Amino acid sequence: MRFRHPDGTAVHLGYCSNVHQAEDLRGVIDQLARYAEPVRQRLDTGRLGIGLWLARGVVAELAADVVALRTLKRELMVRGLETVTLNAFPYAGFHREVVKKAVYLPDWADEARLRHTLDCARILAALLPDDAAQGSISTVPLAWRTPWPAERAAAARRALDRLAAGLAGVEAETGRRIRVGFEPEPGCVVETTAQAARALGGLDPDRLGVCVDACHLAVQFEEPGAALRRLADAGLPVVKLQASSAVEAPDPAHPATRAALHRLAEPRFLHQTRTASADVVHSADDLPDALAGALPTDTGAWRVHFHAPLHAAPEPPLRTTSDQLTAVLARLLGTPAAGCDHVEVETYTWSVLPDPPSGLVGGIAAELAWARDRLTALGLKEDHDS
Repeated sequence: MRFRHPDGTAVHLGYCSNVHQAEDLRGVIDQLARYAEPVRQRLDTGRLGIGLWLARGVVAELAADVVALRTLKRELMVRGLETVTLNAFPYAGFHREVVKKAVYLPDWADEARLRHTLDCARILAALLPDDAAQGSISTVPLAWRTPWPAERAAAARRALDRLAAGLAGVEAETGRRIRVGFEPEPGCVVETTAQAARALGGLDPDRLGVCVDACHLAVQFEEPGAALRRLADAGLPVVKLQASSAVEAPDPAHPATRAALHRLAEPRFLHQTRTASADVVHSADDLPDALAGALPTDTGAWRVHFHAPLHAAPEPPLRTTSDQLTAVLARLLGTPAAGCDHVEVETYTWSVLPDPPSGLVGGIAAELAWARDRLTALGLKEDHDS
């Protein structure tokens, strides 16, 4: 879906396909027919954005085979879909039985991460609609925080300079600008906007910036206004907003709360958990660790890195941080000048919910409708011709 900000900026809204399990091109094309096109029809919109997650094997195939790339672009067009953004954070195996910290590999000290990201940039340049202003790619916030010795940090910084040069080359070759956003995430080398400002400041702002994930921001107890000002002051543009909500446990010591949290402590994804007191954030690397005693229960609410459906409440007494997401949207797009132009709903956790829905199409459509309502409430006008 497309919207027009009062300043004239075209704002793209879509959902991320990392919710679907597909690690070859046939699977990617199949998910467009099984899920994305029916979601578009359910929303009664002429064009739906889909932020593609392409596993490494698919990226390698598309980068080497122009016929395969044209096939994917044609499938998007005939189904009323468009891609202006890619999620290049997971490299492969995002739906295997156990993912956890493997999702951060390869990191930015590894040549494979740079090669993969530049391949994604070339693919996205080919997939972009003719009238799209630019494309965006989200990626790992350098690495998981340990081990991260000085030599790996230096290698990563050199890779970022090469990334900026490579993106400039893509633009010179194709005429399409692709920007890469590093996505701060709890537990990583860059987990907060303050760390982003220190680690990423001074990069080429025309091509490199930050992907703000509203769930991650909430888990770190970052106030949206201050966080976004911090990025702006560091010269880091918001390349993409991932519209997501965390799970919040108001009273983590209550037996009903703990029972509900135990049902979220599943084995596939990492669910970093935080609580805050007196401006100090206490951390547990995973929800099972927090439940086993790694976090205090008397300092206030816990927030869990578990992407909750935007439109639905979790099992009581749990709640979500949807109000935080609403505040992020207001700070970025309820302003005289648009603070970003790509908004991506990224709830990849449907399959690991305690009670997974039988109809994924309906759930994704309901999330996008929730986001659409928030954008229009901020004064953006939906482009019904798209």
